[in-house]
Amino acid sequence: MLSKLNKIPITVIVPAKNEELNLPKCLSLLGDLDQIIVVDSISSDQTPQITVEYGAELVNFNWDGKFPKKRNWALRNLLIKNDWVLFLDADEYLTNDFIKELRDALKTTEYQGYWLRYTVYFMGKRLKFGDAPDKLALFRKTAGEYERIDEDTWSRLDMEVHEHPILSGKIGRFKSRIDHNDFKGMEKYLERHDAYSTWEAKRYIQTIQSQDKILTQRQKIKYALIKWHIAPFIFFIGSYFLKFGFLDGKYGLLYAWYKAKYFNQIQQKIKNFQNNK
Repeated sequence: MLSKLNKIPITVIVPAKNEELNLPKCLSLLGDLDQIIVVDSISSDQTPQITVEYGAELVNFNWDGKFPKKRNWALRNLLIKNDWVLFLDADEYLTNDFIKELRDALKTTEYQGYWLRYTVYFMGKRLKFGDAPDKLALFRKTAGEYERIDEDTWSRLDMEVHEHPILSGKIGRFKSRIDHNDFKGMEKYLERHDAYSTWEAKRYIQTIQSQDKILTQRQKIKYALIKWHIAPFIFFIGSYFLKFGFLDGKYGLLYAWYKAKYFNQIQQKIKNFQNNK
């Protein structure tokens, strides 16, 4: 662990709720970074105690069902000591290569934020191929915040999951990756993605009804595929064949299949919500 003077001048914000299985490893890898804050949604497990044990700052967040949700609330209300902020989920783990690149990246004044890449672990297996997520999770605290969506009447998620930061300035991209490995197992994976698919379906309906559509290029493509009812098929083909997911064996197949199933859930829920309405 480095001395205070040699630490990387960045604030890491870890949103959490009942993360006792993932949080110890996540926090154990952050010793080189200056400020670590865990924003906890009233956990019923050992998350608060683990946070204190690892020397991180513990902040409680109790969502009132309205804007802002957890990440924007953190940006607006926490005492963030550094110019740069990294939002890191409890099941995401920094690698040595990432920390090295991070130290170099913060020395530049060219960029206001960075897209980050992630290595996926699925059912305990590290996937070398297939579709991997990337997120705009590292940016200057003055560059912007996460998009605001009018969801007070229908969202059950207290944190921005699929919302994207809206930043002013040039955006870069990291070469190194962060490991993404959830130790909670498949039951929690399915439960979480069921909630995500409900949010995505309602967001889609809201978007097509709105006259003011501010979408990223990625969102436009995703919503077009959902509209044409081909999102599950396109994702499976892209992840398993075009991105060589088949080289990961049965785990690559299962990952592509579950992700395709996720998009199918979104499409079915959209249909159900529209019919009920």
